[in-house]
Amino acid sequence: MFDVCVSLASPGSMRPSRVRRAGPSAAAALLLVPLALACATPIGVRSVGTREVHEVLTANVLTVGEASADSVQLLNREFLFERHEEAPEEALASLHERFRETGEADFLLTLAELSFLRAQQSESRPHYLASAVYAYAYLISDEPVGVETGLDRRFRLAADLYNLGLSEGLMDEDDEQVVVREGVHPLPFGSLAVALDDPSLHWGAFRLASFVPAVRFDVRGMRNRYRRSGLGAPLIASLEPDANASATERRWIPPRLKVPVTALLRIDDPRRALAEGSLTGSLEVYAADATESVEIGGHRVPLEFEPSAALAYTLEGAPVWDFELSGFFSADVVPFTDSLDTAVESNQGLFMMQPYRPGLIPLVLVHGTASSPARWAEMMNELTAAPAIRRRYQVWFFTYNTGNPIAYSGALLREALQGAVETLDPDDTDAALRNMVVMGHSQGGLLTKLTAIESGDRFWRTISEVPLEQLEITPETAALLRRTMFVEPVPAVRRIVFVSTPHRGSYLAERFLGRVVSYFVTRPAALAENVQDLVTRNADRLALRSLDQVPSSIDNMDPSNPFIQTLASIPVIPRVAAHSIIPVLDEPFEESNDGVVEYRSAHLEGVPERVIFPSGHSTQSHPQTIAEVRRILLEHLEAIAEDETVSNTGELPATMEQDCSTNERGSECEGLR
Repeated sequence: MFDVCVSLASPGSMRPSRVRRAGPSAAAALLLVPLALACATPIGVRSVGTREVHEVLTANVLTVGEASADSVQLLNREFLFERHEEAPEEALASLHERFRETGEADFLLTLAELSFLRAQQSESRPHYLASAVYAYAYLISDEPVGVETGLDRRFRLAADLYNLGLSEGLMDEDDEQVVVREGVHPLPFGSLAVALDDPSLHWGAFRLASFVPAVRFDVRGMRNRYRRSGLGAPLIASLEPDANASATERRWIPPRLKVPVTALLRIDDPRRALAEGSLTGSLEVYAADATESVEIGGHRVPLEFEPSAALAYTLEGAPVWDFELSGFFSADVVPFTDSLDTAVESNQGLFMMQPYRPGLIPLVLVHGTASSPARWAEMMNELTAAPAIRRRYQVWFFTYNTGNPIAYSGALLREALQGAVETLDPDDTDAALRNMVVMGHSQGGLLTKLTAIESGDRFWRTISEVPLEQLEITPETAALLRRTMFVEPVPAVRRIVFVSTPHRGSYLAERFLGRVVSYFVTRPAALAENVQDLVTRNADRLALRSLDQVPSSIDNMDPSNPFIQTLASIPVIPRVAAHSIIPVLDEPFEESNDGVVEYRSAHLEGVPERVIFPSGHSTQSHPQTIAEVRRILLEHLEAIAEDETVSNTGELPATMEQDCSTNERGSECEGLR
């Protein structure tokens, strides 16, 4: 029956013919017409969905574990399909020889894909590395890179094969870490001698170490996983102190921080080297905060990074989560105590997610009560995904023991910021450093306001009507009182953002539970000692009668507390722009709250605000909140551009790479401009 169908459906049988009188043979042919109509033609189409067609066209070794249609086509053209099925090593060797004979680039991509396939089948590191070598040779040529290349799906496949082949090819024997060092690596067709660009391993006052491939981790707890597509194996690096750097230089970087980096293997004249069989290359490491693209073969090439994975990896099992409660109830617990050194202890609660870079504006994030910097992760992940933000801002965090009196924590914040400015830019040359944005959530918003007000003696008068100079106190006690009760604005702060901030207190603080919780909060040892000195010598001149009356932060946020009432009455100084982000659960919002803070407490007359509905108190992760913060940061950039005083003191750079000129690859730092 099949032969009949083929015969009837053959091209010859479909040709037109002259009409003849029907006879016996013609009658027999007529009987076969229905049979012919029931048979499919050898070549034709069938109706399917666009998704099925797309899956067939885009299937490759990385998506379905099989060779792509392009590689199969080349195998067929070279009469190697069956041979590849039976003896893949021999087929690869034949394809390698054919490339040496012809120099055709199509052989390189097929070799890259089939080498990766062979590596998966045999768990062969040399084949993974060979895949990366072939892919690099395919991608890097003297031909100009145009639109047609960017639209060719094979180009992206080659980049992915290079990235994955490199990370898998350099894995250690335990299959846990990527080995970043010089050495000679075996290949199925020879060897690859790799030199290491050691200066690229330096990151501020640290050395990058212990590299793990980011692609092996799933990310949980954040709405979006961001990947910056490009060339290079995206890795996550740990930190080791640089022996040549001082502890002071390390003071602001959390020891457990994980850094998104990419490893790039440059192969010298790859196509010629493959043809001749002798390969050499250089392994380089780039941090995401310092370099986004490099020059290869006369072309500007973006690098691939996995910042979301690195951030999530940093927070996985981190002690910062434990600090949220311990730091609330205990005044003297220090964050990140699993790996502290003198540098971390002296940072005054200020932490940076990257080494200080002149020209980048500090965005300082201040968490709320019983919280930690980890609660800003979602917002940081979203903000730094936007090039306009990450290329102009550097993210800093301030952490503190959130049960302490708010005036005391506010003093620590002001001193940390001022101390950082004086240490990092003693000559007053970095305009960006003096245009910082401070944003605080909940109690952190109250600390934020304390960076941008001038209190005079108003806070002091809630304690005593007697001038400070007339009290009998030690110089240490007098200094502490001046720091906490007589507030001066931080000169470097130019914009502040309040998020869920109880400017007039929280109704939860005045309830029974709030009072019970406050009872278990300890006070800082240094504060207790000075307060004891104060009340012992001046009991008849103070509102305080004992150490027990020193308020916790919960006491301070009681709407009837004199401190919160005084703070609410003091306006932000005119030179500082202020914004409010106020979440509410119900409408009308003027009568609603976020579960902790009422709208009327968060509202400040004359301060632009954005109401987020519906949202609870922890609104830092809400998409609308993040969008508003992004808008505010862009508005800040526009305001700086219009400020003549900034342009007179130094132009803010348009790129995050302005300090790259100090390294040996400085010419590669201009691609972000």
